[in-house]
Amino acid sequence: MNHDLIIARYGEIGIKSPKVRSRFERKLVKNIKATFECEVDRNQGRIYIFPKEFEEAIEKLNRVFGLVSYSPATSTRADYEGIDETLGHYTRDLMSEGLIDENTKFAIKCRRVGTHDFTSQEMAAHCGGIVRAEVLAPVDLTNPDLTIFVEIRDDDAYIYHEKIRGPGGLPLGTQGKVVVLLSSGIDSPVAAYMMMKRGCEVIALNCDNEPFTTPKASELVDMLVSQLNEYAKGVPIKKYVLPYGQYLEAAKTRAPEKMTCVLCKSGMYRTAEKLAIKLGADAIVDGSSVGQVASQTLSNILATRYGVEMPILSPLIGLDKEEITAIAKEIGTFEISKIDDGGCSAVPRYPETHADLQRVKKACEDMNQDAEVEKAFENIRKLD
Repeated sequence: MNHDLIIARYGEIGIKSPKVRSRFERKLVKNIKATFECEVDRNQGRIYIFPKEFEEAIEKLNRVFGLVSYSPATSTRADYEGIDETLGHYTRDLMSEGLIDENTKFAIKCRRVGTHDFTSQEMAAHCGGIVRAEVLAPVDLTNPDLTIFVEIRDDDAYIYHEKIRGPGGLPLGTQGKVVVLLSSGIDSPVAAYMMMKRGCEVIALNCDNEPFTTPKASELVDMLVSQLNEYAKGVPIKKYVLPYGQYLEAAKTRAPEKMTCVLCKSGMYRTAEKLAIKLGADAIVDGSSVGQVASQTLSNILATRYGVEMPILSPLIGLDKEEITAIAKEIGTFEISKIDDGGCSAVPRYPETHADLQRVKKACEDMNQDAEVEKAFENIRKLD
């Protein structure tokens, strides 16, 4: 097809106030330009993209949050002569690609903005005649096999037949920063993705549990950050690593062993809060899903958050493993997360599943959690 631009559309941005909508649009355009080389125009709720490499743009737009759909399109003048000529060529291209023939039921949908000497219905009927002059296909406005869209805006007209679904959400970078507790597992990368989809800039915090985990776990986290950064053009993920082995050793040896996982998660939240305050983030994010593992029973979720004043968001809280895995496969993190990293040897044989606050507070005192969190945080480091 002889396309010369891509028409991109947003969803909930359109219901914002004019000032907020304009700010979100500008951020969306900036993120698009950071994703691939192109020129971009904005006009009346539409974003017109003129990419240098068309196929690259079609592929990568599906990673730009804020877009609900986009269409490769061909532009022409908004008059009968321009539309007749361009739609005729467009129909012949559809025929050559096998997308329409004499058995294909088709419809024309015309949308018009501006002042013209024809109505939308008149132009749709006229365009139907142009298509039938090229191929004697039947018109079916109720259940067509192919819909050709003719969008007319003032002096310009655009013809297209595809609406490719975008990722939706809000433009990345419009909703503040969050610190995401990122491990090599399936869940936390999906949680990070979900927050990015809602416009949040992600700061990834990986708690390195060596010697209780192998170096493979850290390697996989690096790979996951790289994959998630495919969706973070314009607002790349910042990554921090927290040496956490000494903290875990204190939890295992100074407190009841069955409380190790509870104390581990509690310490992660407290360290993430310190990092969030330092970097100006507004919330902590994890991959918790109620009841999925021992540390994620409802009582443990509540107990491990004791002492943390910052909001802790769990976007996967009501999803089951199949739903989470489906998202991981879609965004390209599943194949990385399923690689065996050896697991964590600090997990007790019988972990606590119903921690109550008083026992958690006692275990925190036994291991001197405040001091251990401070020591761990002193060694936190940022990775490029």
